[in-house]
Amino acid sequence: MVKIAKCVTYNKDPYFRMTRDVAPRLGYHRPALIESSFFPALQGETGKMSASDPNSAIYVTDSAKDIKNKINRYAFSGGQDSVENHRKFGANLEIYPLNTLAFSWRTIMNLSTSEQKEYGSGRMLTGEVKKRLTEVLTELVERHRRARAAVTNDMVDAFMAVRPLPNMFN
Repeated sequence: MVKIAKCVTYNKDPYFRMTRDVAPRLGYHRPALIESSFFPALQGETGKMSASDPNSAIYVTDSAKDIKNKINRYAFSGGQDSVENHRKFGANLEIYPLNTLAFSWRTIMNLSTSEQKEYGSGRMLTGEVKKRLTEVLTELVERHRRARAAVTNDMVDAFMAVRPLPNMFN
């Protein structure tokens, strides 16, 4: 049995669910769904990651310095234009809740709801959130880089070798 997973693009999920229900009635196998979580664009949910704009995303090939620079310069935070205003008014989480660093990246940073409220109230500064995100993403990219360096040509050849697939549908 294939377990249906939550679809990242929520507007497509009903179509996948309907297809899974209807396919057996039409004599087809149920399609599988693979869940993939993507980092949001640095400009927030309304922004778009694009290869033509290298500052719209964090790449696994980015150095720690590149990651820090991109987050500090290009990541949409929802914070105020000055520390004084941020302490006074807090982050603008009500108007742009899905676009802010505190909301969009909270799972990756392990940012709790109370910390989001701290940021929204002005007790936590944008720099603190960006620093935490930089640390988490740098570690993640470094781990990926080490794992990638451990891959040998023999491993790639074994993975890419032509081999019979098991008969999964009988």
